[in-house]
Amino acid sequence: MLTPYGYPTILKTACIAILLSGAAHLFAKPLLPEALIFSVFLLLFTLYFFRDPIRTPPDKKRTVLAPADGKVLLVKPVNNHFTGPSSTLVSIFMSPFNVHVNRIPVDGTVTLLSYHQGTFMMAFDHRSLESNEKMEIGIENKELKLHFSQVSGFLARRIVCSLQQGEQVERGKRFGMIRFGSRVDVIVPAHVEVTVKAGQHTKAGETVIARF
Repeated sequence: MLTPYGYPTILKTACIAILLSGAAHLFAKPLLPEALIFSVFLLLFTLYFFRDPIRTPPDKKRTVLAPADGKVLLVKPVNNHFTGPSSTLVSIFMSPFNVHVNRIPVDGTVTLLSYHQGTFMMAFDHRSLESNEKMEIGIENKELKLHFSQVSGFLARRIVCSLQQGEQVERGKRFGMIRFGSRVDVIVPAHVEVTVKAGQHTKAGETVIARF
C-alpha cells in the first residue's frame, strides 16, 4: 500500500526514470544498461519510501502512541509552553529506510498548529530541536494536553500535515509525513509516565510510548 502523500513524487520519479532511459537509448547507447539499472533502482526506492502499511492501534486505554516509525534518540525533562513545566520530551528519529507516514498519538481536538521556518541540520543532531524547520501540533482531551512536532532534517525538505485547527482526531489515524529522513518530537505533561527509553524502536500507531 502506498501513501497518497507520495503520489506527486512517485509520478515525478517515474518521469525522470523514463527520460533518463530514453536519453541513454537515443544519445548514449553504451550507457543504456547503467541508465536502466539506475532508473529502476530510483523508482523502486521511491515506491519503498512511500509505503504505508496497515497499522492496528493496541486496545489499551489512557496511552500515548508513537506518531512515527524510528528510533528513540532522546528522553529528557523539559518545560513546554503547551504542556507546562516538568514535562518529558521523547524524540524519535526516522531514517530514510523507515516508514515515514505519521499517525495521531491520542484522541482529542487539535488546538495548536504552528509552522516555523528554520535550518536543515541533521535530524539526529540535538541542536535541531530548536533550529530546524518544524510543524508544531497540540492535541487536547479531558485528561491531557499533548505537544508534538514534525521536524525536518538534512534531506527532508518537505513537511506534510493535513490537520486543521479545531479538528477532532483519533489515535492511530494518518495525518501527514516528512520526506526523506527526519524526526518527530513528542512532549507529554508531568503526570504522564513515559514507557520507552533511548535506543528503542517504535512503530507509528502501534508502539505505546507513554501512559496517563
